[in-house]
Amino acid sequence: MTLDLATRPTPADLRQARQDHPKTRARDLADKFDVTEATLVAAHVDGSRVVRIDPALDRLMPAIQRLGDVMALTRNASCVHERTGTYEDYHAGAHASMVLGAEIDLRMFPRHWVHGFALLDGPRPSVQVFDAAGDAVHKVFLNDHSDRAAFDTLVSDLRLPNQSDRVELTPRPPVEAPKSRPEKLEELRRDWAAMTDTHQFLRLAARLKMNRLGAYRIVGEQWAKPLAADAIVDLLHGAAAQSVPLMIFVGNQGCIQIHGGPIAQVTPMGPWINVMDPRFNLHLRTDHIAEVWLVSKPTRHGMAHSVEAFDADGGLITQIFGKRDPDTTAFQALLETLPRAQGGAA
Repeated sequence: MTLDLATRPTPADLRQARQDHPKTRARDLADKFDVTEATLVAAHVDGSRVVRIDPALDRLMPAIQRLGDVMALTRNASCVHERTGTYEDYHAGAHASMVLGAEIDLRMFPRHWVHGFALLDGPRPSVQVFDAAGDAVHKVFLNDHSDRAAFDTLVSDLRLPNQSDRVELTPRPPVEAPKSRPEKLEELRRDWAAMTDTHQFLRLAARLKMNRLGAYRIVGEQWAKPLAADAIVDLLHGAAAQSVPLMIFVGNQGCIQIHGGPIAQVTPMGPWINVMDPRFNLHLRTDHIAEVWLVSKPTRHGMAHSVEAFDADGGLITQIFGKRDPDTTAFQALLETLPRAQGGAA
């Protein structure tokens, strides 16, 4: 079946498209037909394959904790972060919530958990949550060790009265371009040097009416050094070869997922660089990387160093820190080997 892209595909069209392309990933199929992934998933709501569920974190997270061993997936347009483990130690919050498990470590922003679905059929039933624009915020996939009865209870308890196969979406605002204020440079440097926690940075930048990348571009090499675009790949290979433990952050506006520990198998495949370990996978589109920065921020525990990748619009793709295990000396030595940008950043 060939859809006429001059008109919006109906739910029936999308169900037929899924039937015609059973092996195509949902995000790729949605892109093919110029719809959001939430629209594609909602088209299959019928009570037996896909069910709408309440995505409110305070109801959803306790139910997910009872699933046992699962795979957690958080992504953005350029990077996919997959971590197997158990959801533990949920902390609720009006503006930000957390899961602080030994393997699954999340920072969640409840207002972006808008559309929830349980996908029931296939070998890997899942819970999938999307934001107001229809982009994936977070997904949870069952595996052979998960508690299927707990999943059935989750679906029953969180099932919504509205089981429409259409979804109402709000257009996403564009990514904010890098925003610098050179006239505030001295104040930026002074307040940067006074930080005692990395979480203070975004408040600092906002107060000066800058954003993350805009501040990095002007603050100077004491705090932010431009690296070559392939520095992230070199960092992953080096960490795997030397067993250097990392903290790898990947997120979107609704969820940030963190891997803490060593990585082992780093494999390129076309434009992707992949970590393919038994309980952690990372898939990063290297051709989406426009800028990489080595960033240093003072904390009460010493200097925190990170390598951060941005896309051409200025959007953050991933951040990689050294894991204190018991310190970051090996990570800092690895940073010294990373290639610098030629001619500076854009």
